[in-house]
Amino acid sequence: MTRSARLDLPGVPQHVVQRGNNRHAIFVADADRRFFLAALRLAATRNDVAIHAYVLMDNHVHLLATPACTGAVGRMMQSTGVRYVAWFNRRYGRSGTLWEGRYRAIVIERDDYLLACHRYIELNPLRAGLVARPGAFGWSSYAANADGIPDPLVTPHPIYLALAASAARRRAHYRALFEVALDPPMLAGLRGGARNARRPDSVSDTVT
Repeated sequence: MTRSARLDLPGVPQHVVQRGNNRHAIFVADADRRFFLAALRLAATRNDVAIHAYVLMDNHVHLLATPACTGAVGRMMQSTGVRYVAWFNRRYGRSGTLWEGRYRAIVIERDDYLLACHRYIELNPLRAGLVARPGAFGWSSYAANADGIPDPLVTPHPIYLALAASAARRRAHYRALFEVALDPPMLAGLRGGARNARRPDSVSDTVT
């Protein structure tokens, strides 16, 4: 099951969603996405947050992340957001907010929901009609998790590692998961959680 991130606990995964203000685009060019990923990787490393899955859509971002300490996800998101908005505003000659308020987060409390959340995140481009298969979208963690393409942002979760003993078999098992539709109640739970999750409480304005 999923639950809003009041239980911000070390070692407990969170499904994080950050949307553009008024559904406006937060990425215009590939350079924007590259800068965002670099800023996210730096912030995740500095705040000790493991990113297991991600997708960068035109006007929103999904992450599956596990913090090593309380408040780490909030600090990571704030640091990434501050750096990225400064870049975006300079690049496009704009000012003001880019995000629809603070990010939203849902705690993933059940093991079976973790891999379902992987799939929900990496299937976003298919649901949006952008590609016909997840591997055709260049801005998600699917290539790392399913095909073993190196991605410095992605850290495998123990549940993913438990799919098989060898990396090749693990990736094959992972790809097979995408051949079966998500269970409707589980999909509804993930979709509803992403829409209705609470925004975490304020965190420091310090960039880390």
